Amino acid sequence: MSWLTNYVKPKLQKVLNARDTPDNLWHKCKSCGQMIFQKEFISSGRVCAHCDHHDRMPPAERFKTLFDNNKFDLVSLPSVAQDPLKFKDTKKYTERLKTARSTTGDEDAIKVAVGKVGGQKTVIAIQNFFFMGGSMGMAVGEGIITGAKEALKLGVPFVMFTASGGARMQEGILSLMQMPRTTVAVQMLRDAGLPYVVVLTDPTSGGVSASYAMLGDVQIAEPGAMIAFSGPRVIEQTIREKLPEGFQRSEYLLEHGMVDMVVHRHELAPRLGTVLSMLMAGSHKRKIAAE
Repeated sequence: MSWLTNYVKPKLQKVLNARDTPDNLWHKCKSCGQMIFQKEFISSGRVCAHCDHHDRMPPAERFKTLFDNNKFDLVSLPSVAQDPLKFKDTKKYTERLKTARSTTGDEDAIKVAVGKVGGQKTVIAIQNFFFMGGSMGMAVGEGIITGAKEALKLGVPFVMFTASGGARMQEGILSLMQMPRTTVAVQMLRDAGLPYVVVLTDPTSGGVSASYAMLGDVQIAEPGAMIAFSGPRVIEQTIREKLPEGFQRSEYLLEHGMVDMVVHRHELAPRLGTVLSMLMAGSHKRKIAAE
């Protein structure tokens, strides 16, 4: 009896319970809970077909939806010190970096590329929330500065897609120093008369929202994006009051004048192309008037 129980039964269960489908065949919407085929979900730009929820999107996929004919060149970003503070919490910082790089295939939480958007040559930088919450460390700061310098060199607009939980605590004060550094980079674009457009995606918070994320000549947000400095729970505990419905979401910020427009992801590329063309036309007229 023990032979049947210990050997034959487990073998039969293994055969009967064998999975014929991969684990990542379906995606469950975080908003409405509906199940969507993973391929359909990705092909729709990670927007739920049932409730229109805009899920987070990695840079590689987003670049393909933005640039004309999916043609673009990645900009090489400078390397930075890997663990300047020798930081360790429950894990070593170097271990967290190794895991994030293995999971995402990226060196850090930002990628920069050059291509045409609506026929207008543009530099686009995108933060990757899947890489340690898109946290702003030295690599992100260098990425933004490099993107701004590339835009200055080419004389083209610079578009910043934000997605971040804020500054990277493992880099301490070195992370916070990226706030003024990136602000100076934005000012360099402004002095040159080049457009700086920000697209706020879910979530944009902390030191990122307190610096380069809110300095755009035009502020665009995706539907339902959480845009804040600190989270609603922290604010409620501080002021001891219930916050308004939809507080810190992109539609609320549009209503209160904090962003210029809320644009659906499927309409973002053409709208961005129109905005950039108009801004560059105005920039060209200013240059002629100055001459």
